[in-house]
Amino acid sequence: MRRVTSIAALLALASLSACQRPAATQKTAAAKPACLPAQPTPAAAPATEGMVLVKAGEFLQGAAPARREEGPPRATKVGAFWIDKTEVTNADFARFVAATGHVTLAEKPLDPKLYPTLSGDQLKPSAIVFVGAKNPNDGPGQWWQVVQGANWRHPDGPGSDIAGKENHPVVQIAYDDALAYAKWLGRDLPTEAEWEYAARGGLKDAAYTWGDQPLDMQKPQANVWQGPFPQADAGTDGYKAQTAPVGCFAANGYGLVDMAGNVWEWTKDWYAPNLDPTQIVDPVGPTEPDSYLPSHSSEKRRVIKGGSFLCADNFCFRYRPPAREAGPTDTGSDHVGFRTVLRVKG
Repeated sequence: MRRVTSIAALLALASLSACQRPAATQKTAAAKPACLPAQPTPAAAPATEGMVLVKAGEFLQGAAPARREEGPPRATKVGAFWIDKTEVTNADFARFVAATGHVTLAEKPLDPKLYPTLSGDQLKPSAIVFVGAKNPNDGPGQWWQVVQGANWRHPDGPGSDIAGKENHPVVQIAYDDALAYAKWLGRDLPTEAEWEYAARGGLKDAAYTWGDQPLDMQKPQANVWQGPFPQADAGTDGYKAQTAPVGCFAANGYGLVDMAGNVWEWTKDWYAPNLDPTQIVDPVGPTEPDSYLPSHSSEKRRVIKGGSFLCADNFCFRYRPPAREAGPTDTGSDHVGFRTVLRVKG
């Protein structure tokens, strides 16, 4: 599978974010909210351990688009399914790797047959890391770097690690890595419709997972960027430009946490620049990757949902249930994770 390293890909990833990452010494001293305690899943846990049952129903998917790709809205029906209460954590993924020996895409070298112009160090294992704007005039193409040695154990590259972050969402996970984890548990990744239905938490046509009240900059309802891009993240949510442990913010109406912000989450749907109004019953999106942008014609992309800690209102504004973006399937990044589903049969 081809690893994304092009400038076009980096520019696309920049559209998912809304900030620059401050230096580690600039992390906020704001009081952190109480979070869910770490709850390791036993090896022989029930099939639905750590999951919430979402009953079958109908909802209005999408919205009058705040971004062009969010519509047209459509009345959508979904069957019943179980979905993880939280994003998959570092501890969860570590148990999977220990049990299966799985090696993530970011830990594998590039295939020289797919990269005939690269050689030597350029083919070493790597992943995409958000490094921010070093200068005021830096554009999106300079906010991201392909960093050798970046992977789920070292999200920002060599010198970084996940010690003490066992209950944070795992990142640097490519689509196939997420799907492999889901299959290990006998589960799947959610469709875009399932994910959005779950994120809405039973609220009808609400703007956010918590209702219609905008983000409270003093007491944020989610781990997102507070403040204008790219000047500063106020860090009033307690997590300045970084992931939070899962469950630090109030659950939605279905008891699900972090369906807004923290990390983007993979879904099964191939990305298209709008919703198909003819698919209304358990829709699964296009049957093939959509190459709507010439510069992305060779890059297979799946829908990612939920926004991340890098989303700000004045740039990204995609931590809303109808918001959606295109995630390259052949790479991970330091603000994309996932959760799994188990569909109810019959």
